[in-house]
Amino acid sequence: MSARKKTTTKPDAPKAPADKKASAKKVAVMKAPAANPPEAKKAPAAKTAGKKTPAAKTASKSNLSAEERYQRIQFEAYLMAEKNGFAGDATEYWSKAEKIVENQFA
Repeated sequence: MSARKKTTTKPDAPKAPADKKASAKKVAVMKAPAANPPEAKKAPAAKTAGKKTPAAKTASKSNLSAEERYQRIQFEAYLMAEKNGFAGDATEYWSKAEKIVENQFA
C-alpha cells in the first residue's frame, strides 16, 4: 500500500471589491424588497358609433349566430327539397326555410 499524504488547503479568502460603492448599490438593488406592483392600467374599450352590422341584428333578434342561422336555413331547405324529390326551385325552398327559421326563433 502506498501512503498518500493528505494535503489541506485553506479556503480562499473572499476578495475585497475594488469599488465598495458599486458593490453596495448592487447588493442594495438585489436585496430591496419588491413593493406592491402597480395595477396594470386597462385601456378604455373602443366605442362604436352605434351602428349594428346585419349579422348583429339577426343574432340579437333570433339569439342565433349568423353561422347557426345559415345552417338551420340550409337544413330546412334541404328537408323541403328532399320531401319534393329534389324537384323544384332551390331559391323557393331557401325563402320558405328562412321564414320557418325566423318564426321558430323570433
